[in-house]
Amino acid sequence: MQMHGRFLAAALALTLTACGAGEPGPAPAVTAAGSPPPILEAAPAVEATTAGANAPGSLPPVVRHGPRDVQKVALTFDADMTDAMKARLRNGAVSSYANLRLLALLETRRIPATFFVTGQWAEQYPDVTRRIAGNPRFEIANHSYEHAAFTGDCYNLPRLAPGEMTGDVDKTFTTLHPYGGRQTRYFRFPGLCHDRAALRALAPLGVTVVDGDVVSGDPFARGAAPVIDAVLSQVKPGSIVIMHITEANARFTDDALPAVLAGLRRRGLEPVTLSELLS
Repeated sequence: MQMHGRFLAAALALTLTACGAGEPGPAPAVTAAGSPPPILEAAPAVEATTAGANAPGSLPPVVRHGPRDVQKVALTFDADMTDAMKARLRNGAVSSYANLRLLALLETRRIPATFFVTGQWAEQYPDVTRRIAGNPRFEIANHSYEHAAFTGDCYNLPRLAPGEMTGDVDKTFTTLHPYGGRQTRYFRFPGLCHDRAALRALAPLGVTVVDGDVVSGDPFARGAAPVIDAVLSQVKPGSIVIMHITEANARFTDDALPAVLAGLRRRGLEPVTLSELLS
């Protein structure tokens, strides 16, 4: 099996960790901002040089962190979107699941980051997805199409049928491909919920599964302080930090980010993209 990076062989432990958080509807013809989504085109064949790519057919490796002998950490941001979240947007219960203030902070401070994007989030926010793809310090990874569970008992998420798992992830790659930018073959399971059957379903796609060793808990936080403490109390050299860009259900991530960045600086830890950490 082809590995991406020198350390992946040490991180092949297949975990059952669960952390964090029907047929999908069609993409909206026009976004709230008035910009149509890109026309879908089939994703090209996966190149071996693509970050996170592995030989199709092999059980994907599962990575929780990078090498511990480097003073670097990867900041990753999940962009969730479920059918229920789309319904809350339609009925006005929430205003946005795109935290533009968080994105602006990363841009202004020139902080590298990796975004795990669901297909439905990209369709809901094509302009924001283009903005992420257009930033050379950002890279894009796959977080499933509709953020459904790949196992049972996963944070009350609706469960995908076993026969739908491969297609769900492949559809997301096809959805994200037209946006360009630094796209990868990294995949994160919704809720970090996976088992051997779910990993087998992803084997044809040639991906690397990325969990993380620092769970910020930002979807459940009632203020910035718990997010700051969760990150800085767990972070180590080589850590993969999990946060969210979904404003309505992770309301304090943008408030927490400046203190998180300051804490990383005090520890001498440099934020990098996931592909740089794992290279």
